[in-house]
Amino acid sequence: MTFTLALAGKGGTGKTSIAAMLITWLARERRGSILAIDADPASNLNLALGLPLPMTIGQIREDLGEQKSPDGLNGMTRVDYLDHKVRMSIEEGVAMDLMVMGRPEGAGCYCAVNHLLRQIVDRVGQAYPYVVIDNEAGMEHLSRRTTRDVDLLLLATDPSMRGLKTAEAMIHLARDLDIRVGKAVVVVNRVQGCVSPTMQSALAALPVDVAGYIPEDERVGELDGAGLPLAGLDGKSPAYAAVAALATRYIPA
Repeated sequence: MTFTLALAGKGGTGKTSIAAMLITWLARERRGSILAIDADPASNLNLALGLPLPMTIGQIREDLGEQKSPDGLNGMTRVDYLDHKVRMSIEEGVAMDLMVMGRPEGAGCYCAVNHLLRQIVDRVGQAYPYVVIDNEAGMEHLSRRTTRDVDLLLLATDPSMRGLKTAEAMIHLARDLDIRVGKAVVVVNRVQGCVSPTMQSALAALPVDVAGYIPEDERVGELDGAGLPLAGLDGKSPAYAAVAALATRYIPA
């Protein structure tokens, strides 16, 4: 049974760093491989995980759209061709694999191809005990229904009302779109000291749990700034320790 965790929130709240620390924790503490999906067009989860950037799903879709005849598919059906290309695009790491979605759409109409790709990506993910999806900033991925059947939706915010309002809007949007989410929680990232009383009141009024507070961590900032992987973090890192506590509480063994 696959456990799927998706991260979302306002840009700049540190979703990718949280995703990388969660994946690192899963690789250390849970048995079974992890499929990391970078669904942000900026595509930098690979840097946080220390993996090369593979061919993106967007590139596969574009390449298929450029095929002028069935000969370019080497005798395969479109479904088989896409399935093969998607599986070949996965970058393999230690206890984790990486799939990068890339740009969502090009200039043409890709409705049928996108539908096939979603089915293939879902099927590939079912082979992994854990799937972690790092989504793009904002709410576009939810409005396009590209984040579906999620066991845990982790909404990241920084200690600002703008970040929190974005997370709150995502909670309601997910419900309005009838996205199948097992549990949604909010995590406050980059906390320095205590959050303001106004922020505390707003957090208490949310219709979902506040999963935890991740403190500002100089080491995370240094690694992120240098484009280096976060795998070197351990329990001595306040941010990693907070993420580990969150993961222990919400991710089943």
